[in-house]
Amino acid sequence: MHVDMDAFYVSVELRTRPELRGKPVIVGFPADRSVVLSASYEARAFGVKSAMPMAVASRMCPQAVIIEPRHKLYYEVSAQLMAIFGSVTELVEPLSVDEAFLDVTGAIRRLGAPRGIGEMIRRQVASELGITASVGIAESKFVAKIASTRCKPDGLLLIGPDETVPYLHSLPVGALWGVGAKTADVLARMGIRTVADVAATPVSTLKRMLGATGEHVHQLSWGIDHRAVTPVRLEKSIGAEETFAVDTGDDALLHREILRLSHRTASRLRSSGMVARTIALKLRFADFSTITRSRTVQTPVDSAQLIYSVALQLLESVGDRTMAVRLVGVRAEQLEEAARTSLQLSIDRRDENWRAAEQALDEVARKFGSKSVLPARLMEPGTGPQ
Repeated sequence: MHVDMDAFYVSVELRTRPELRGKPVIVGFPADRSVVLSASYEARAFGVKSAMPMAVASRMCPQAVIIEPRHKLYYEVSAQLMAIFGSVTELVEPLSVDEAFLDVTGAIRRLGAPRGIGEMIRRQVASELGITASVGIAESKFVAKIASTRCKPDGLLLIGPDETVPYLHSLPVGALWGVGAKTADVLARMGIRTVADVAATPVSTLKRMLGATGEHVHQLSWGIDHRAVTPVRLEKSIGAEETFAVDTGDDALLHREILRLSHRTASRLRSSGMVARTIALKLRFADFSTITRSRTVQTPVDSAQLIYSVALQLLESVGDRTMAVRLVGVRAEQLEEAARTSLQLSIDRRDENWRAAEQALDEVARKFGSKSVLPARLMEPGTGPQ
């Protein structure tokens, strides 16, 4: 079973903005150099897509309502979503914050037929989270993913064993995993435009055309996918990054943005119950060249101030920059579960004070919003006391 939320970020935002239902809505920062994080289906009708530059999306759909993202909220809803999946089966493999594969074989005796389980999940997601889910059900991951895509939005599609090959052979070749636009062009030049065409092509021919992936594509065209659902693994890293509206060489601006990103990263660490042993800094310059620097710390951290301190050291290690910075990112790596990690208290009591203060900020943010209390350096001009 593949369960996928419909326009996840937008759907979460519309829970508190019901007046926007049925209208084109985009989640993303309203800056030309930002990208679309999520778009409602009404906005998609104008050609707006995720990862599209915001400037392009605004030209395509100037009437769209743009909502700034609230990443912490999305991760909280994602945790609730994964808990719903976990109540059905222990075999849950998240692919992102809003989709996962579920092996429900062991739940059939307890909960009934797969279609009934899928409908139960959709009802529970709608009633508890206030958003909609699309569910694809099949004997393999590949076909289940196709099914959920084909029944969007807010649908369910079950493709039974006897229906699998006929259904696949009715689809265009681009439906196969590993067949993007370039590969599709290569196949089209040989007259291969549908999955049925791929299935009818000798494996040796496909391997000459596509290399090692030729055999894999041929197997998928017959619905062959033996991969098992692999239960969730710990996140490998948590981070945040930001593209500047104008390339900058201003150290003060860089420091301020690194502090903001450190707080976003630390908040996500704490909400995930994780700590990090390695902190990484990413810089992308005006010519799009990118460098990363990282440092492993002696004691795992989940405090923004400690992450910020390490990130500044990494920035200094870069030395003189000959080019303006386009993007900066902060990332926490080598994650461990905080509950299973012995946090060694620092000799400097201030470190523990920062951690306690930030935990208090988490509680305030949960009640009053993420911008209710901020470090003074992150307050926007004009928002301070008169």
